[in-house]
Amino acid sequence: MVTPAHSLEAKIAKQLVEDIQSYFVRKLDDLSHTFGQDLGCEAVEWLRDEGRHGGGVRYETRDELIFNRGSVNISQVHYDDDESKKLGSATAISTIIHPQNPHAPSMHMHISWTQMKEGKGYWRIMADLNPSMVDRVAQREFDMMLDRVSGDYYEEGTAQGDRYFDIPVLGRTRGVSHFYLENFNSGHFDQDMAFAKRFGESVIDTYIGIVLQALGYYRTFDAEDKALQFQYHTLYLFQVLTLDRGTTAGLLIHDQNDIGIMGSIPSHVDRALLQSWINKMPKPQDELLQAIIDVLPDESPSPVTPEVKQKLANAVREHYRKHPEALDMQASGNATPPTVENHK
Repeated sequence: MVTPAHSLEAKIAKQLVEDIQSYFVRKLDDLSHTFGQDLGCEAVEWLRDEGRHGGGVRYETRDELIFNRGSVNISQVHYDDDESKKLGSATAISTIIHPQNPHAPSMHMHISWTQMKEGKGYWRIMADLNPSMVDRVAQREFDMMLDRVSGDYYEEGTAQGDRYFDIPVLGRTRGVSHFYLENFNSGHFDQDMAFAKRFGESVIDTYIGIVLQALGYYRTFDAEDKALQFQYHTLYLFQVLTLDRGTTAGLLIHDQNDIGIMGSIPSHVDRALLQSWINKMPKPQDELLQAIIDVLPDESPSPVTPEVKQKLANAVREHYRKHPEALDMQASGNATPPTVENHK
């Protein structure tokens, strides 16, 4: 049994992420019904300290005709019974969808509310479109949606997003359309929550529309198309495990949801391509990349099974415990959130 957070804002935020999760899962199930095997997403629950400090539920895609990997996660962690913690609660939805068809782009979205014991809180709102193949029409459609839904926050959000998803050693970004607001709080909780709701639903609606168009138009794809997707999925794993601050923070805070935190990793990656990037990495991140490569099966393509995900989680966790200074080398927007410190 999960014990919920006590604060009113945390309760409202939890209802928000549950509503957005349900909305998205229904849309994903509709895709499976229309184009695939009519296999709905499946719920998987995890508990933090046996539910005493919260937990979460993720919905994993099951239709392998439509989805390479897909996960829609919500969680709420809190320390209402622990006076030693500065953090009151953290409530979030985080989702990544990797379609099987390389003409349909991947998409990541994260919306969270973090509240300290002293009462102060902030939102983290982000979304990014991740195509394996260039599609300027889809990119423009996603950009226009971000502009429309974010209004006065568009310039700041896209600037932070472009910085956060930059991959300096490869001279490119992960994805083509990025939005990220860190430490967001206008001073009006209800208005900010309404904005978060509009943002989440708009991202979902636009993304589903893009995927519907891609699946309807590109009924088939060839080996060259899949090769491009394979390369991009490898890039995605590389960015998530070597640069993504949210993923690393989750792994360092606790080890009770490693498979869920690794839910964004595609099903297969190119081990040799990762190896070719070793010499581009600054120290000590070259050690991290080598550790990642070492736990991937020596196959082509290299499968990322649940067992491999666990090994990857352990490799990342061990690296930053050995090299805590390397956390400063991870991605950030305008500010670096003290996520790990908040949980101490």
